[in-house]
Amino acid sequence: VQLVESGGGLVQAGGSLRLSCAASGRTFSIGAMGWYRQAPGKQRELVAVINRSGGTNYADSMKGRFTVSIDNAKNTVYLQMNSLKPEDTAVYYCNAGLEARTTGVYWGQGTQVTVSS
Repeated sequence: VQLVESGGGLVQAGGSLRLSCAASGRTFSIGAMGWYRQAPGKQRELVAVINRSGGTNYADSMKGRFTVSIDNAKNTVYLQMNSLKPEDTAVYYCNAGLEARTTGVYWGQGTQVTVSS
């Protein structure tokens, strides 16, 4: 499985960005897709995951601001990020695996999101 992210960039605080991640290859093996992020000097952390049935799981700090969605026909997961804060600055990684309860084994290359104050 290959994951290709797009949509990162520079945005002012309070702004919005939409990330996309398209999966290719053995996509039939994917039961869930999601997003993690890693800020400089910090560990990678969960942002949100979604399974093919639409069930979601969000990190508490992202609830209400971020929305994860999936297009099963396109094997693509999206992350709509609103009300962005400077502390949201990080590299955002797409992730895919069997189920939403565990971190998947497939990773994208990451896309940089920078929020200026």
